[in-house]
Amino acid sequence: MNQSDFLEVILPFKDKVFRLAKRLLVSKEEAEDATQELIFKLWKNKNKIRDYKNVEAFAMTMTKNYCYDRLKSKQANNLTLVHSNYKENETTLDKKLEYRDSVQQVHQLIEKLPENQKLIMQLRDIEQYSFDEICKILDMKSTAVRVALSRARKTVREALIKKHNYGVS
Repeated sequence: MNQSDFLEVILPFKDKVFRLAKRLLVSKEEAEDATQELIFKLWKNKNKIRDYKNVEAFAMTMTKNYCYDRLKSKQANNLTLVHSNYKENETTLDKKLEYRDSVQQVHQLIEKLPENQKLIMQLRDIEQYSFDEICKILDMKSTAVRVALSRARKTVREALIKKHNYGVS
């Protein structure tokens, strides 16, 4: 496999790998390092890539595992929470602050979810993966993925409703 073939296979899902890494590692720099490390590992094993049924699922699984390893390492102690990927055009400043606060609340609620639910919500609602792809990436049954996603969404929804209704009734 030459370089152009490799890039043709890898580039379509490179951004998804980055977003998953950013969700797990939180830091943009750490996520960039994780993405670069994944691409390097895939390049080293470029001759085996054609053997995989779904290279994207394999890459997402590798990313997930790499990120977990990074989080377990001692170097991960000083990662900070920064979300700067939300943009809204032509809104007033108070609306921008309101939206930013809402997005931050959702991110905080997602971070409080159990690890499995957090990953499933990231893959399904943010990355737009199908249930079959999520099942392959996480090595879970379809019903377990659906139940975990439903519980995660319900938890986030109830927490948001509780927060918004605080002091109203």
